[in-house]
Amino acid sequence: MNILIEQGRVIDPASGRDEVADVMVADGRIASIGAVPAGFVPDRRIDARGCWVLPGLVDLAARLGEPGNEHARMLESEMAAAVAGGVTSLVCPPDTDPVLDEPGLVEMLRTRAERLHQARVLPLGALTRGLQGQTLSEMLQLTEAGCVAFAQADAPLPNPQILLRALQYASTFGYAVWLRPQDPWLGQGVAASGPLAMRMGLAGIPATAETIALHVIFELMRSLRDRNGAGGVRVHLRRLSSAAGVALLRQAKAEGLAVTADVSINSLLLTDADIGYYDSRARLVPPLRQARDRDALQAALADGTIDALVSDHTPVEADAKARPFAEAEPGATGLELLLPLAVQWGQQAGQASDAGLLRAIAAITHAPAQVLQSGQGAPASESDGCGRLLEGGNADLCVFDPAARWRVTPEALKSQSKHTPFFQHELPGQVRATLVAGRVAYEG
Repeated sequence: MNILIEQGRVIDPASGRDEVADVMVADGRIASIGAVPAGFVPDRRIDARGCWVLPGLVDLAARLGEPGNEHARMLESEMAAAVAGGVTSLVCPPDTDPVLDEPGLVEMLRTRAERLHQARVLPLGALTRGLQGQTLSEMLQLTEAGCVAFAQADAPLPNPQILLRALQYASTFGYAVWLRPQDPWLGQGVAASGPLAMRMGLAGIPATAETIALHVIFELMRSLRDRNGAGGVRVHLRRLSSAAGVALLRQAKAEGLAVTADVSINSLLLTDADIGYYDSRARLVPPLRQARDRDALQAALADGTIDALVSDHTPVEADAKARPFAEAEPGATGLELLLPLAVQWGQQAGQASDAGLLRAIAAITHAPAQVLQSGQGAPASESDGCGRLLEGGNADLCVFDPAARWRVTPEALKSQSKHTPFFQHELPGQVRATLVAGRVAYEG
């Protein structure tokens, strides 16, 4: 189908493009931006006047509830939430039920997702079998099944020797390893350590739980770099949460370690004060920290020390949240909130200029796509034009109305999970259409 997206503000941070123009889509690809090619006859027109035409969002942290919740048809609802939020590619962690440590499970998830004809699902394979932290998974077979990298999700990996072996193996074959830095012993709490957690009687997780894990990761990376020369192993750090962690990341990048990182939209905008009166919607992993940590995370995302911004979408059933704070299941919905919250932060960061806005859009499009493409497991066919508006590239894009306003309520969300610390917040902008491989996957 030929689609003409008319007179939107075309914003592509990867190329620096920012102009009002037409976008022509043909055979699943972007045929042209600007001038209409000779002989192009649209089968459908989308009026984008007053809207932004953006690359489809790339979300590096989105749980889909499957395998494990097939009875609730959760995959269908969460994929619908993804395209309603402008997300066209998303990375699914391996801590499903069962764990993504067998090729058959990975192939089943990808097949089910493809049949829905919505967002692209890029699975992470389990770094160790069953995420038990004892035996390495069959990384080669999982890569052949479609895994783009390997991770432990939030499961602990207390044995540095196992981590070293995993990094050595990944280095040999060019795989990327994604790790959430948290010491398993210091991380046994429910809120960030500090005066607020102490007053509320909540078990605290100190920032050292993150920094100790980072020291271990970086030392192991250094040992491989010294042994193998420049490059070593590529590591992506998931959902940094502390100012001290940002400082270590900045140092590691300065010395040339092959490391990237992301931050959750929750940690970027909120603090532990948002827990309020034991609000379980703010029970998250990693926990919300103090204002100085939030400010450091914002500065690091703005200057590129932190590469990408993620939704950390984690569907949680109502019963699991309707418990005392310390007993509630951690997690929040995020797929439909990522773009408007990123725009809100970008506009505040840029103040009078568009610099902050462009950085915010880059952090959810081009930058995460580059993180994906750094691993050998990333399929070339799915990364062609991913996160950018490229003539000849895949037509993954969204049309976003920045003037619209909407309130975060259960009725406004397509996800089965209705819990978010941004409940009742009024957000700027709304997705009007999402195209995946040139097909209209959402129109609202």
